[in-house]
Amino acid sequence: MNAFLIRDSQVRMMENMVTNAEKYFGQFCSLLAAYTRKMARLRDKADQLVKQLIDFANTENPELRATLRNFAEDLAKVQDYRQAEVERLEIKVISPLKFYGAQIKQTRAEIKKFRHVRNNEIKQLEKLEKLRQKSPSDRQMIAETSVQRASVDASRTTQQLEETIDGFQKQKLKDLQKIFLDFVTIEMVFHAKAVEVYSSAFQTLENYDLEQDLEDFRAKMHGVYGHYNARPLTNTNTSSSVLWGLTSQSAQSTIQSQRKEEEASEDGSVEEDVVEDLRGQGQGQGLHK
Repeated sequence: MNAFLIRDSQVRMMENMVTNAEKYFGQFCSLLAAYTRKMARLRDKADQLVKQLIDFANTENPELRATLRNFAEDLAKVQDYRQAEVERLEIKVISPLKFYGAQIKQTRAEIKKFRHVRNNEIKQLEKLEKLRQKSPSDRQMIAETSVQRASVDASRTTQQLEETIDGFQKQKLKDLQKIFLDFVTIEMVFHAKAVEVYSSAFQTLENYDLEQDLEDFRAKMHGVYGHYNARPLTNTNTSSSVLWGLTSQSAQSTIQSQRKEEEASEDGSVEEDVVEDLRGQGQGQGLHK
């Protein structure tokens, strides 16, 4: 009976080990598959961000346009690395974990086979015990032979089961180590590449010349609306006396005249040159006075 108790204890331990492997490997597979899907969705959202950055850049001044395009290009590179990360996770992490479903099913079948052999051995022993109590010696000898045969089968099956479970445990530990080593390696490669590209993106944004864009913006504003105190002129050969008279007009007449003249004015750069000439000549007249 001690042999039966030892075998029962071994089988329970094997079943618990297989049950735990089935439970936790299934959870690992589910969680890592969800993790991989999250990475894929993050890649898709980042691709949308890249598109929006490029669209916005096309509406801005040259300095900001170039900066945002370079930044978007770096961000797109990171998503290329993220796509490689997703593909490697599916091949090197998710697929091996899915494989354990079939392997666990096979191991359970081996345990079930052992239980069947062990139950047959127990039945033969019970039969022998009954024959010893009420049957002739020849039938008892036949029963003992059946018991011996059942015991040999049980011993052989037990040895096979132990080898199967030992191989399963060894393979499980090796695979677990490899799967998570691959997971960490994939993540390290992605983040190392991403840090390299993000460093370039940081420098691109850091080197952005905000003042240059502001100058371009202000130049465009002045080109469209003109200076507040400046009035564009179409006659560049006006005499100095007339120019001085113009600069001494009241603020109301200046604004009204400016609005009329702006409708038929030439391009902004010529107008600004004329205004500057007017200011210089006006100051000269003031000094002569």
